[in-house]
Amino acid sequence: MLMGKIKSDLCALLIGSAAVLFGAAPTLASGVVCTPFDFEAAPFTACEIDLTQAEMRLFLRDELGEIYGSFLRVAESLPQGEALAFAMNGGMYHPDRRPVGLYVEAGEEQMRIITSDGPGNFGLLPNGVFCLSDGRAAVIEARRFEAAPPSCDYATQSGPMLVIDGALHPAFLSDSTSLYIRNGVGVQEDGKRVIAVISDAPVTFHHFARVFRDHFGVGNALFLDGNISRLYAPALGRADFGLPLGPILGAVVDADLTLE
Repeated sequence: MLMGKIKSDLCALLIGSAAVLFGAAPTLASGVVCTPFDFEAAPFTACEIDLTQAEMRLFLRDELGEIYGSFLRVAESLPQGEALAFAMNGGMYHPDRRPVGLYVEAGEEQMRIITSDGPGNFGLLPNGVFCLSDGRAAVIEARRFEAAPPSCDYATQSGPMLVIDGALHPAFLSDSTSLYIRNGVGVQEDGKRVIAVISDAPVTFHHFARVFRDHFGVGNALFLDGNISRLYAPALGRADFGLPLGPILGAVVDADLTLE
């Protein structure tokens, strides 16, 4: 989350869920499928990314070193022949939009891993790392990652973990009254399919985590952020807007595979 920012459900609804409609939005032929759905009386949107047909990347700074801050700036930065098929905020960040924990982009580590207890959602251990490498993805508990670091082309650390080896995070309460817009990411067992989800109404951690475990059958899932959570899904005519973001998680496809 943006450290020190005021959290309110009203802010989440006005900023996190605002959308821009594109009119005749492209429909992706393959690689990324985004679908609104309901789970236990709450609305969500999920994007499923097939890593055999789409490439997932993290984006923080442009070629001049300026932080992108928005989905549209990332989309506009891609070279000819590539299209941004999906994006969401990709982890927590400081007021200057630097990543809070481990951040790797194009094989370069820009921020180290943090595994100590701390304040806020990030420090609600266990937290975890979303790692992309050689066309595969994984969500790995942060202390396991630190003990045996895998090679990641892209990685972002956030927290808390939502689902850990099939179990919900032990701190989540079924009767919690803490309601926020939330987004997160999980990976199917074969590592080839990523499930990215955003709630379209405020929900609890317990409710959100069960979307991954019970609706999608995901064994490991990671919370990315809450309240400022936003989604870019051009196939749905959706480009949420708000205050500038830090890390952005996106899926890139061949522009020739989009159909009007």
